[in-house]
Parts: sequence; structure tokens; C-alpha cells
Amino acid sequence: MAVPTLAATRVVVPRDGTRNRRAGQRLPWGSPPVYGFAALLVVAMLAPVAFIVVGGFRTNAQITSDPSALPDPWLLDNYVGVLTGSVFWQQVLNSAIAAGVTTAGVVALGLMASFAIARYPFRGRGAMYALFAAGLMFPMTVAITPLYIMVRTLGLMNNLGGVILPQIAFALPTTVIILVPFLRAIPSELQEAAAIDGCSRLGFFWRMVLPLSLPGVITVGILAFIGSWNSYLLPLFILNDAETFTLPLGVQAFASEYSVDTAKVLAFTSLAMLPALVFFSLFERRIVGGLTGAVKG
Repeated sequence: MAVPTLAATRVVVPRDGTRNRRAGQRLPWGSPPVYGFAALLVVAMLAPVAFIVVGGFRTNAQITSDPSALPDPWLLDNYVGVLTGSVFWQQVLNSAIAAGVTTAGVVALGLMASFAIARYPFRGRGAMYALFAAGLMFPMTVAITPLYIMVRTLGLMNNLGGVILPQIAFALPTTVIILVPFLRAIPSELQEAAAIDGCSRLGFFWRMVLPLSLPGVITVGILAFIGSWNSYLLPLFILNDAETFTLPLGVQAFASEYSVDTAKVLAFTSLAMLPALVFFSLFERRIVGGLTGAVKG
């Protein structure tokens, strides 16, 4: 029986120098079609944002005559008019207060609850963690009517406190789910060594747990801040006084008041979404790093 030799073996190579792909094989992530699709997706998402920003540099006559054209000439009057007014800065201050207090409350309460669930065995620990996990399935939209009744009963209508407290409550499930893996990943030997050195549980929490879980804390803090800054539905129900409006609610009120001045409304909207966009862009890696650490933990 003849045995085929290496010289007799022929390898068919396509003319384009690539191997034949098997039927149904996926394209590699670095292929031009994948990059082309990603570019189209990015353009589709950024086009409305670009239209709003550029529209603020135009006049109403320019927008009416040709909505998709570039400004000719570029005007700063709309942006200057918004920035020199007191309404915009009052709403920025209200949003900053609500987002800052919400972030502080979410981080403090979430870290303490996550520490207890992750580090100490007690009866009902699994049920408590499951309760926080179940909270992810109930958005604020579902509970907006009971929230409105509760806030009105507590006398917090037209008050930023009526917005802050529900935001903290609804941000806690995500915070606990992210922080528990971080705290569980801390070795028990480290806590035992700290106890031998005379460190109390509270001291271990401040000196060891908080620094080691800092990536997760930063992640949940950023998510809570952005979520509070962009919140619209809850302030819409709770805040009726224009002096207490947050920025998303102020955009709607400004658009209603200046409905005939489209260019100025676009300028106000551009400035309103700029802080959250810059904040998210600066801390994007922190968010991804914190979520990656939570999954690994």
C-alpha cells in the first residue's frame, strides 16, 4: 500500500492569500465590516447631539430655511443669553445639590449594607441579598404613584429632599450588587491579622475595607451621580416650584416658555447635557474598571 509523501501532498491556497472560511464562521473583530458597522452606529448616536449643539449657533430663520445646514455665520448670542441668565445656574445648583447628597447617601448606606452582607454570617443574609437583587427589577416608574403619596405625606413636596430620598433608595440595589463582590474578595486572613493587632471592626472597615474597595466605591458613586443628574420623572412629580427645578426639568420648562425660539432652546439643551457628558467621559474608565472588578470578585 503506497503511503503519500510530503512532496505529493498539495495545499490549495486561495488567490487572495487567505484561508477558506468555514460556512457560518464569524468575522473577526478587527475586520473592516465590523469597524464600518461600529462607525455607522457611532454616527447615528452622535448625529442628534451634533444637531442640537450646532443648532444653538444659528438663528431661527436659518433653522427654518435649512434645518440641516451649518451656521452661516456662527453666532454666540444664544449661548451667551443662557449663560448670563440666572435660571440656568439656579437649576445647575439644584441638580448639583441633589446629585451630591444622593451620591453621598448611596455610597455611605450601600457600603455599610454591603460590608455586613459580605463579611458577617447571620440568619437571613441570603434573603437580604436577594431582596436587594430583586430591587433591580422594579424601576422608579412602577412606584411613582406610591412615592408621590409618601413624599406628600412627609411634607417634602417642592423640596429637594423629596427627590433625594427616593433616589437613594432606588440606587441602593445596584450599589449593593456591585460592592458585595469587592468586599467578599478581601481575604479573611487580613481581618484576622488586623484583629490580632488590636484593630476593631470599625477600624478595619475604615483602614482596610474602604481603601481596598475604592474602585467599586468610585464606580457606584459615579453611577449614582449621573443617575441623579439625569433624573426627570421623579422631579416632574415632586417639584412644582420653578426655583427648585433641576436641570432636566428646567430644560422642559425652558422649551415650553421659549417654544417659538428654537435656537435658544437648542442652546439651553446643549449646555444642560454638557456637565453629565463631560463627567461621564472623564470617569468612563473608572466605571468599566469597577464593574470588571465586581464581576471578577
